[in-house]
Amino acid sequence: EEGGSLTIIATALVETGSRMDEVIFEEFKGTGNMELVLDRNLSNKRIFPAIDINRSGTRKEELLLSGDELNKVWILRKVLSTLNPVETMELLLEKLQATKSNKDFLRSMEISSMEKVNSYV
Repeated sequence: EEGGSLTIIATALVETGSRMDEVIFEEFKGTGNMELVLDRNLSNKRIFPAIDINRSGTRKEELLLSGDELNKVWILRKVLSTLNPVETMELLLEKLQATKSNKDFLRSMEISSMEKVNSYV
């Protein structure tokens, strides 16, 4: 309590075939509160940032966002989960480039404007 916080940023190479790499990764994964998963396929296609959105996230979203924003993010994640990583990043990049703020972005992704997503599915 009241002791401050500790931030550690680390990387882990997985799917190396080494059981030890997997054990170490799983041990650290359980202690973190945020995971960012990079996707080699996105990188190979020169889509950056090469982030697998559906496998990335934080355990404490509810502490970072308002109730309305959190609800929109959950809806967005549910919709994006139906797309593959390439489609997800292409859609997100298109929408992010067309908006000036996070609020504008979330507004653009509301259910009424998700027709674009339906064309991907």
